[in-house]
Amino acid sequence: MINVRPLLLLLGLFLALLAGLMLVPVGFSLYHNEGLVQDFLLSSALTGTVAFIALGSSWGCKFTLHTRDFYLFTSLTWFVVALFAALPFTFFHAISYTDAFFETMSGITTTGSTVMSGLDSAPWSILIWRSLLQWVGGIGFIAVGVAILPLLNVGGMRLFRTESSDWSDKSLPRTKEIGRSLVKVYLMLTLLCSVGYLLAGMTVFESINHAMATVSTGGYSTSDSSMTHFSTAAHWNGTLFMFLSGLPMLLYVQSLYRRSFSPWRDQQVIGYTRFVIIASLLLACWLAQSQDLDFLSALTLAAFNLVSVVTTTGFASTDFSQWGPAANIIFFLLMFVGACSGSTSGAIKIFRFQLAGAVVLKALRQHIHPSAVLPQSYNRRPINEDILRSLVAFTMLFMATIAALALFLVLVGVDPISSLTGSVTAVTNVGPGLGEVIGPAGNFASLPDAAKWALSLGMLLGRLEIVTVAVLFLKGFWRY
Repeated sequence: MINVRPLLLLLGLFLALLAGLMLVPVGFSLYHNEGLVQDFLLSSALTGTVAFIALGSSWGCKFTLHTRDFYLFTSLTWFVVALFAALPFTFFHAISYTDAFFETMSGITTTGSTVMSGLDSAPWSILIWRSLLQWVGGIGFIAVGVAILPLLNVGGMRLFRTESSDWSDKSLPRTKEIGRSLVKVYLMLTLLCSVGYLLAGMTVFESINHAMATVSTGGYSTSDSSMTHFSTAAHWNGTLFMFLSGLPMLLYVQSLYRRSFSPWRDQQVIGYTRFVIIASLLLACWLAQSQDLDFLSALTLAAFNLVSVVTTTGFASTDFSQWGPAANIIFFLLMFVGACSGSTSGAIKIFRFQLAGAVVLKALRQHIHPSAVLPQSYNRRPINEDILRSLVAFTMLFMATIAALALFLVLVGVDPISSLTGSVTAVTNVGPGLGEVIGPAGNFASLPDAAKWALSLGMLLGRLEIVTVAVLFLKGFWRY
């Protein structure tokens, strides 16, 4: 049986936190006399009331959660939070609830796709609310990625269980303290990023918003033109902190407690770093030749936009779809990559490509030496059949989800390019797609409502690694 009362207790706690978070924009609205105080207060009151009911009906229950409860809790939390976090957008903008829910789901899943325009003149309270959604969603997914997904062995993530011997060293924090340490690291990265943006010429408000969007790898901006609106120095600051946010947050904690750089000898980190550096240099060389740019300008464009897509942030410093057909193919493929497990980024993630490469290499060697015993390992840990089965299941579901979503979008009237790239950018949590409609220079406002609900589901599926949500649709999950 599903443990309903503990789940209600957790949902009530999350909604209570959300109700409190809704009060932050109230201060901005009061200070700038925007007239939106009532909208946020009403949203907070409605959310708080539901939270009170959920907490009241479950308070004092025996708190026990099993594996099946974690699947339901993880999926239900993101969906329910999005339902209520959409209220301020609905009240303020007089936009449909569909658009408000899409904007909110895009925010808390750190996707960055938007239906809103006129951001340069939008109220500060709405802009800070969008940024807060991404920032909270980012740290929320780190918690899920560190504590829950490895426990469920989603897509091979059992390799990153925190109960491993990596945490047996007395110089490291206990498991219950890991969450607190992760929040400190997240806050420190946000603060440093904000200072960097401030020094690069942004205002205090712009630097805070963009720092939250950068460290969460979300990509919401305070301008319709995204990062094109800001200086080259801001682009390099964004590139640096997007890259840093694509690294496993646990390694920051390990380094601080061990006072050593040894945790960074991680196979995933090395692969991610090499990929970003080599791909950025190659893309810069190609841009310098094809677009007639000096190498430094080409490198700035290449590094920023490549890191933005690979880390699934979704900032844009230019409309890279205008670089020609080759660029469209390159950035379409980059959408699938992702950064490191345990970071705020989405997509497939580097470690899965490394695992797949190890499997292919073993298969080739087995053809040469059929009788050889070829053990496989990753970061000095054995790759067992359970992890490989999980990896295959994730990959198949990942591609099937994109295919089904793209087909649905075509059936509801979306053009083929927008359908394919829209489904990919939703499931990989990148943000912008390709083409004139949803490309870096466009947004998702003109899509049909059915397409927006489907893409919202795609964002949720991608953020929670597909399998976590997919198991809820099995009859056996609810049978006993």
